[in-house]
Amino acid sequence: MSHEKKSIGEKGEKNRVEPGTLYLVATPIGNLSDLSDRAKKVLSEVDFVAAEDTRNTGKLLACFGIRKELISYFEHNKRERGAIILDRVASGEAAALVTDAGMPAISDPGEDIVRLAAERDIRVSIVPGCCAAVSALALSGLATGRFAFEGFLSTNRHERNERLSEIKDERRTLIFYEAPHKLKNTLRDLSDLFGESRKITLCREMTKINEEITRTTLGDAVQLYETKEPRGEYVLIVEGAAEAGIAENDRSPEAEDLSTLSPAEHVAHYTDAGMTKMDAVKAAAKDRGMSKSEFYDLLTKEK
Repeated sequence: MSHEKKSIGEKGEKNRVEPGTLYLVATPIGNLSDLSDRAKKVLSEVDFVAAEDTRNTGKLLACFGIRKELISYFEHNKRERGAIILDRVASGEAAALVTDAGMPAISDPGEDIVRLAAERDIRVSIVPGCCAAVSALALSGLATGRFAFEGFLSTNRHERNERLSEIKDERRTLIFYEAPHKLKNTLRDLSDLFGESRKITLCREMTKINEEITRTTLGDAVQLYETKEPRGEYVLIVEGAAEAGIAENDRSPEAEDLSTLSPAEHVAHYTDAGMTKMDAVKAAAKDRGMSKSEFYDLLTKEK
């Protein structure tokens, strides 16, 4: 394709695709109508498209009548392909980078090629659009002024819990991505480490027919998925620590009095009042501003 023709156009042409540029193009996270007119124009006019999965992207482009050279670019070939893609862009071609859904480079290997492009002083431009993390945050009903994006947690439980332990006192709203087959374990770990009363919003299949937004607590979310099988991709929005447990100066006088008891006596106070042992442990942990697992540790040490 002649790059001279592409770069020469009517002065002031709106949204002109420039040679020697890598475009990060956001794609729909479900509803195809969310692909912007500018995104369609860029995808139609670049020399080639680098895609996480060329099959998925091929289907997306076909829906809009776009035929374009596709190059695979994903986690396991990003070093080799990244250099090839940027060499072509540096030579004067225009390229689009897309992920399967949402914004490339966010919890995505596109992060690597953007860094390499910056090191080589290659122009990168953005075609904004859908981002699952921010969309879920807006829907969550939790604080949106300050937040921290954690992406996908490790599949290794030790590493996952180590990371969760590091951020359990984070005051900003937390955002996680999670796959359905890992959801139950992640919710259990979150509940154990953050406390069952911490609020969470689970956003499933956003913008799709089966979109589901569940606003609940970590403890109730664990119970919900004991009987319900997770389906589809999830974004988890978890309340920040400052709004979760009980701050020292916010505890009721009764809670202060009970916290002077031994852990076993504290639990006995509630079981004697008619609570089940499980509910008594939850209540005692809440009184002390602790997670259930932390309180269980105290009970075990006491024995």
